[in-house]
Amino acid sequence: MAIYLPELDPLSTDFPSPDTALADPNGLLAFGGDLSPERLISAYRQGIFPWFTDGEPLLWWSPAPRAVFIPNLFRPSKSLKKFFRKSGYRVTINHACHQVIRLCASTRGPDQTWITNDMIQAYQQLHDLGYCHSVEVWQNEKLVGGLYGIGMGHIFCGESMFSIADNASKIALWFFCRHFHCHGGQLIDCQVMNDHLASLGAAEIERPVFRDFLTGHRDAILKQGCFDPQQLVEPIE
Repeated sequence: MAIYLPELDPLSTDFPSPDTALADPNGLLAFGGDLSPERLISAYRQGIFPWFTDGEPLLWWSPAPRAVFIPNLFRPSKSLKKFFRKSGYRVTINHACHQVIRLCASTRGPDQTWITNDMIQAYQQLHDLGYCHSVEVWQNEKLVGGLYGIGMGHIFCGESMFSIADNASKIALWFFCRHFHCHGGQLIDCQVMNDHLASLGAAEIERPVFRDFLTGHRDAILKQGCFDPQQLVEPIE
């Protein structure tokens, strides 16, 4: 069955309303445009993100419902806390964002990732402009896990995470949830629910609820220093 999908105007960063996104495939909104910083920031401000693979047109999405974490409600298991204390891991923020983005792509393999070379370059540029941030987990000075995403006021729009050592991505998320909450962060968007996110305690909210929250909090100011490069200490539970 044919579907109508609007093409973005290459001379404008405007998007169709997310309310017009398709139900099947869930959230598909538009195609075309580019990955310029201006277009990407316009997209995230409206709850829209790019998701496509090599050989496909550039596709834009706003799924419903939306998978999210409430930072102050994230509860690590006792076994995860015990593991961390014995692991020798060290957790930092914004120490190696370019590397985290590349590893999120490469650890999945060429047939399992949507993080194309163009996406890598686009999000690295967003980091250089102060919009994209990363959390890193180190073991003996080797980067073994982490996550990255876009800061949007009181909301962090998570893009991807990776782990090449036991529990490294879980620990990155745990530390970031506490750090983000302590600086005024209220919501972590993780786009679409999957079994892994559900196992970590992600919840689903409807698109209008997410959009209203985004509109109300995307221009808020976090407490000073949230995304300054720094080492994160073990959260007090």
